[in-house]
Amino acid sequence: MPNYKIVLSYDGTNFAGWQRQLGKRTIQGEVEAALAKLAGQAVGLVGAGRTDAGVHALGQTANFKASFRLDEAALLKALNANLPETIRVSGLERVGPGFHARRDAVSKTYAYRIWTAPQVSPFDVRYVLHWPHRLDLRRMRAAAALFVREADFSGFSSNTERRPVRRVTRSEIRRKGAEIVYTIEAGGFLRHMVRTIVGTLLEVGRGRLGLEAIERIFAEGKRTLGSPTAPAKGLCLIRVGY
Repeated sequence: MPNYKIVLSYDGTNFAGWQRQLGKRTIQGEVEAALAKLAGQAVGLVGAGRTDAGVHALGQTANFKASFRLDEAALLKALNANLPETIRVSGLERVGPGFHARRDAVSKTYAYRIWTAPQVSPFDVRYVLHWPHRLDLRRMRAAAALFVREADFSGFSSNTERRPVRRVTRSEIRRKGAEIVYTIEAGGFLRHMVRTIVGTLLEVGRGRLGLEAIERIFAEGKRTLGSPTAPAKGLCLIRVGY
């Protein structure tokens, strides 16, 4: 059975996340429905990661195995024609039978957008956290650097996994005008990990949390009030590395 790799972009606002859920509208569910229509039978889709409800993607990757009478270019066009406008397939290619979007992924990069001006544009409001309050960017950058490590990230997640150790290779903040963008890259992430790190960085920027508190949370490995979860809408999966 031919194996296909696809790259997807989506606005996650009106979806209950990536993973298929009974009675709920999800990204996986929409793509599988479109594939089934084209293939004439059920098609299982494997995603590189499970984005939460309200989280967006520019470069989500997935694979599926199915037979079609269409070539790759025609299949990509037909797939987009059967998907809602808030989900787009930007790339499609046939790959080897052993390729697995989740197991073969070596890194994932996420970005979180924070808008600090008094008003936010209606063209951005679905994709940024509006935060029109003072933030100490110097302290936030220093705090972001502390997350570049291999460690147990349970204190910065809603962790239920037996293996909570993750290796973060990039954690940085940049500012352009009124927008602050936090970028993080790792081999994998725990549930709510990026949004909890962002919530922690905001607490640092507000002066409510010191840098030493981050080390304490790492050491204790428990969620605290010092590490709240930022809203989903500011988060976007940028790229999956292989």
